Amino acid sequence: MLKVGVLGAGHLGKIHLRLLQQSDKYELVGFYDENQENAERIAKEFGYKNFNTIAKLIHAVDVIDIVTPTLSHYKCAKVAIKSGKHIFIEKPIANTVEEAEEIIALAKEHGVKGQVGHVERFNPAFIATKNMIENPMFIETHRLAEFNPRGTDVPVVLDLMIHDIDAILSVVNSKVKNISASGVSVISETPDIANARIEFENGCVANLTASRISMKNMRKTRFFQKDAYISVDFLEKKCEVVRMKDAPEVPGDFDMILQNAEGVKKQIYFTNPDVEQNNAILDELNSFADAINNDTIPVVTLEQATDALRVAYQIIDCFKK
Repeated sequence: MLKVGVLGAGHLGKIHLRLLQQSDKYELVGFYDENQENAERIAKEFGYKNFNTIAKLIHAVDVIDIVTPTLSHYKCAKVAIKSGKHIFIEKPIANTVEEAEEIIALAKEHGVKGQVGHVERFNPAFIATKNMIENPMFIETHRLAEFNPRGTDVPVVLDLMIHDIDAILSVVNSKVKNISASGVSVISETPDIANARIEFENGCVANLTASRISMKNMRKTRFFQKDAYISVDFLEKKCEVVRMKDAPEVPGDFDMILQNAEGVKKQIYFTNPDVEQNNAILDELNSFADAINNDTIPVVTLEQATDALRVAYQIIDCFKK
């Protein structure tokens, strides 16, 4: 079992603490939170060991789980890596692309592994369909959330849309060619609603919408590819695959048949792949332990998270223009 410590005991940090204590791959040593009043309250309520300095916690563990505000990700990662500790960092990897690239360089220099908490990669609906997504040419995502003051210190692109950016980059095997976007600040100092169009060199186009001022929550992505349409509901953890194949000579009474202008007939059939329910956060943390113990590449690498951050900032730059 790997000894692990958590930096940051806010809303998400408390979830990480609880799950790491449940995990059979980690031994939870303790945590550090800069708000010592909050730290003492959590230690008293849940029994986790509260360290009064970051240095003492880092010295006591093999892995550091960074669940602090984004602004401090780089600083925390730098200290942990230089101490030879593996790092798990909540998304986004850092506040700037330059910071993220330095984290990558430091991890290579000190021979440690890093993984970033792009948790939707572990969403069971995405896992159930990922192997069916082959060369998609059009992707549409909607990630809508009801207003929550937590997270409004950053643009909605870094708060919400980056989940979809990372998922898209993980299935489109091509470089980004062009990005156009628009965003509107409604109640925050930074955009609360945004739309982006990402064009890839292979011709794929992704249209992303993210909002944190919606009346209802929605997290849906649709992938369109040759002879198939795949719908993933990240919120409800459901998925649907619609495929087309050549129509039989004699269709059945209930077969759905489409005929195009050239007279070619196709049969449509629907499937709902089995979705195995899971705890995505626990799975991502456990997968990182496996990567360390087996010396394999983490599911969400520091490089992949940096690519997602780079695209996110290209989108934000479009707002400024």
